[in-house]
Amino acid sequence: MPNGETPERSYERTWEEIELMLEKAEDRIAQWKEWFEQCQRDGDRDGMKEAARNYKALEGVVKTLKWTLGEKGVGHPLS
Repeated sequence: MPNGETPERSYERTWEEIELMLEKAEDRIAQWKEWFEQCQRDGDRDGMKEAARNYKALEGVVKTLKWTLGEKGVGHPLS
């Protein structure tokens, strides 16, 4: 936050909402993997780069959500 401001948080998300977000993130990560593989077959290097970037970003999202839910075996997302 700029100037050391503390973000305003509601803490109103339910565990169900977090679980649903995890499911959606896992679906999207699979879609980006498929897109990468399609671009690879087509020789589309720019598409491969975009897919790889989004895939890696979603890996972080998935790990963070699993960590938030306390899934066993999932390490700290910043490690």
